[in-house]
Amino acid sequence: MASGEVTTLRVEPSDGLSKSRRAYLWIRARIAGQEFTPGYRLVLGAIAGELDMSVVPVREAIRQLEAEGLVTFERNVGARVAMVDDAQYRFSMQALAILEGSATALAARRLTADDLRRAREINERMTETLGHFDPRTFTRLNEEFHATLFARTANPRLLELVEAEWARLGHLRDSTFAFVPGRAQESVREHEHLLQLVERGAPLETIEHAARRHRSATLDAYLIHEHPEEALGLPAS
Repeated sequence: MASGEVTTLRVEPSDGLSKSRRAYLWIRARIAGQEFTPGYRLVLGAIAGELDMSVVPVREAIRQLEAEGLVTFERNVGARVAMVDDAQYRFSMQALAILEGSATALAARRLTADDLRRAREINERMTETLGHFDPRTFTRLNEEFHATLFARTANPRLLELVEAEWARLGHLRDSTFAFVPGRAQESVREHEHLLQLVERGAPLETIEHAARRHRSATLDAYLIHEHPEEALGLPAS
């Protein structure tokens, strides 16, 4: 997953979530979906009115998003969606490689035949898009593929961390594949390899390494495209 088109999360009061959690998910989904773009001012009163709650839980949600780097808060200005930071993108991709690799390995033995069939169908759809490549569509399918593989991880905190990094990436980059479209073909091949590892019951450390390396390879492709001197270890010109 690199980042891309994200379906806006619908959060209803009946979900059993606290008000601050509802506000957090609502705001984060709109940042990830590019509805709230970098620099967008987050007006607490307006958000509270939209969600039919007081500003207190909205303020708590803003503080959490600020801690995650998605929002900045300036005195006498207020809260704004954080500006795009190239270094932060790299940090998030590196973190996601570790988190997603672990989540995929922990879920591997819990995946059903239906899960694996669905993941392969998604990957086949990704392959079909290569002839008329649309980075956003490819990225959305990419996220669906990986979510299918790690959704059964029996560690809710790990899932929260993965989702938080996905949201951050959605803010930092509309789609990595827009920068390195050639990476898409390699990506679907690596997906198939990952599925084969899970299906044959490969050691969990092998699955984790494959999932981690898969994510890191996308970052490597981006760095070679955008910062070739750095990627090759050469002095900047």
